[in-house]
Amino acid sequence: MSSTTTTIIAENKAEQIAETTCNTVSTTAGGSSSLALPLFGSPGQPTPKDRGQGPFESYPYTDLLPKVYPNLGEIGEPLEDFVHVDPGMRALSHPNPRKFLQRATRIENFCPTIGTEIEGVNLVKLTPEERDELALEVARRRVLVFRGQDDFFEAGGEFWKEFGSYFGRLHVHPTGGHPEGLPEIHMIYRDENTVYYDTENITRGMWHTDMSHERQPPGLTLVVLYHLTESGGDTFFTSGVEALKRLSPGFVEYLKTLRQIQSAVDPIQVTRNGTRSRNIRRPCVTTIHPLVRRHPVTGEESLFLNPEATKGILGYKKQESDLILDFLYDHIAGGLEGQMRVKWAPKTVVLWDNRVTMHSALFDFAGSPERRHGARITPQAERPIPALDGLRLH
Repeated sequence: MSSTTTTIIAENKAEQIAETTCNTVSTTAGGSSSLALPLFGSPGQPTPKDRGQGPFESYPYTDLLPKVYPNLGEIGEPLEDFVHVDPGMRALSHPNPRKFLQRATRIENFCPTIGTEIEGVNLVKLTPEERDELALEVARRRVLVFRGQDDFFEAGGEFWKEFGSYFGRLHVHPTGGHPEGLPEIHMIYRDENTVYYDTENITRGMWHTDMSHERQPPGLTLVVLYHLTESGGDTFFTSGVEALKRLSPGFVEYLKTLRQIQSAVDPIQVTRNGTRSRNIRRPCVTTIHPLVRRHPVTGEESLFLNPEATKGILGYKKQESDLILDFLYDHIAGGLEGQMRVKWAPKTVVLWDNRVTMHSALFDFAGSPERRHGARITPQAERPIPALDGLRLH
């Protein structure tokens, strides 16, 4: 069989898997597939009651609630490719790439392989050079937790957008709600009336990477929480770099040859199994990514997969693909050496590198009269760089 025939068969397999998620396929100029989802929900904007949220009569953060959602039938254009230059690259040439931490009053690592907690550094006052150093430190430590960020919380939406856009083009969530006038700020909201994902499963947690189905998934990402639960609601992170290092060298070399098919969440999940309507802003995108990627700044190699978006391994039958992916998911979940747990506190900002980590929120407060409300700022980065030189992604 010729290499051309093999490529055609593999591409056809990619479309067949994608069609289990989206209805139709059309090839875009960028080389990815843009797929039209069926429309769900009702015309106009849903009320908080429709969304399973509230009450808000005495809530102090009503201006930061997810109020604006996609309208039925108003589907925009797919995201265009752009050139991303990681700010961390500039910090590599700084005499002291960690100079921005000199004002810190406390620096403590969560564990050797991932995560650092920092006090005394005001993110609002960082210079451009210090922001570059911040990007490099996030890449190296995977997750940074900054406490006592009163100025950041008070700075407001326009500053948050400016801060986030320094690290990449800001992503607008394809289905989620945002505050009025701030489409780049993706809101996180759960309360006692919220309809949760996967209520039939034994856990609502799931290791994942944000928006990894995009051609250029997020890099440095940050989350703030305005309202915390009295207890619980923690966030877990795990290192894809550490997970890869713990596999045998021969197996790692094999994994580097594999490509995965990623696509946005399927219509059943988008509509919360029919319990809550959800429209979309853009056509569903299906993309081919490497299973092992290389970080553009540190050069480190990392597992890169996502049970929310990875539909299968390109060119493999379902049972073959599932066997490999299920092993890797179990390996990541069980790899305690590369995991950390963030316990949220008021005025905390958490930054992580979405390219080399996975995370999962803990919904242990579900069903209680608790509210967990925050925002995610999601700068996009480069198209994933394969760890194997020359691996084709189209």
